Amino acid sequence: MKIKICHITSVHTRYDTRIFVKMCNSLAKNNNYKVYLIVADGNGNETIDGVDIVDVGANTGGRIHRITTIVKKTYKIAKELNCRIYHLHDPELIPIGLKLKKLNKKVIFDVHENIAKQIKSKEHIIKFLRYLISFVYRVYEKWALNKFDGLILAENSYTKEYGKFSNNVEIVLNMPDISLLSKFYSVNRIKNEMFYLGGISVNRGVDVIIETINILKNKIPDIFMHYIGPFEKDFLDRFNLDKIKNNIKFYGAMPLVEGLEFSLNAKVGLSILKPIDNYLTSYSTKIFEYMAMGLPVITSDFKLYKDVIEINNCGLCVDPSKPKEVANAIEYIMINPKIAKQMGENGRKIVEEKYNWEVEKKKMLEFYKKLNGEV
Repeated sequence: MKIKICHITSVHTRYDTRIFVKMCNSLAKNNNYKVYLIVADGNGNETIDGVDIVDVGANTGGRIHRITTIVKKTYKIAKELNCRIYHLHDPELIPIGLKLKKLNKKVIFDVHENIAKQIKSKEHIIKFLRYLISFVYRVYEKWALNKFDGLILAENSYTKEYGKFSNNVEIVLNMPDISLLSKFYSVNRIKNEMFYLGGISVNRGVDVIIETINILKNKIPDIFMHYIGPFEKDFLDRFNLDKIKNNIKFYGAMPLVEGLEFSLNAKVGLSILKPIDNYLTSYSTKIFEYMAMGLPVITSDFKLYKDVIEINNCGLCVDPSKPKEVANAIEYIMINPKIAKQMGENGRKIVEEKYNWEVEKKKMLEFYKKLNGEV
């Protein structure tokens, strides 16, 4: 009989790259496992690539509704599925994990982000309260996660704190699946286009890129930016896009492969992150996806990124607070095709050697085997 595994998210999309495309699909290909994925988007149940996706319904009442009603529904479905292992992906699901432990289930928590640090950067919360909430959350997190059977960390830097929360910790970096991205690989790109894939916010540099396009438009009239990824309702209303409405498009969230279609002619992949705690010590997955596709990367000049991008000569690192510097870097790559081609080739080479999902998948599967007592 196959071992039943259930991944759960109340926040991420059903086709999330880390959760569904990489983790669930990799587990489903193992004949020892039957894999479920619980989501909350209102798009119904379906089975894809051997993964049974179970929908608890869309969140229609904001954050409070999500962390109460949606989480309650999620637990009910999780309990009914009666799996042996539950793999949780969001902090609000920690109470579900504690309940599942009382049912003698194996529970894994996947640390996508250092939430306590992230709370400190939320500008809509008064600074004093940010630090208080961060402290309280860290105490709660440490107490709760210590009761789980293991932690999977998405970043090397997380071990400094989360390594103290459990005796069973594995780092599974969110690296690209080369086989999935190979059809998008090219180092001979022909249009003055830029590409971004991921969550869209000010902390992820959308304001800087908008200003950058305003600067570049005067030098490169046909400059165009493809923005693929989710953003909050009415978010774009805060920006004046009138002057560049023909030079930028926001497509919203879509499945990874569908979104990557818009990268085919782009000459640059962008990841302009602001210098907040969580980003300074966490890899931006998209830069490795760009590298895998042969796209020269322009990203923030954090040491973590410079040690990848500059050392391997696969792009440029810039000050994320200076649109003019970002514009100069983009222009440099666009007017130097030979240099751009070499950067693309270098990026692909180092991803094939080191920064890829095959390396990380082996660690994840070994973690599951140990949890199941298979080794």
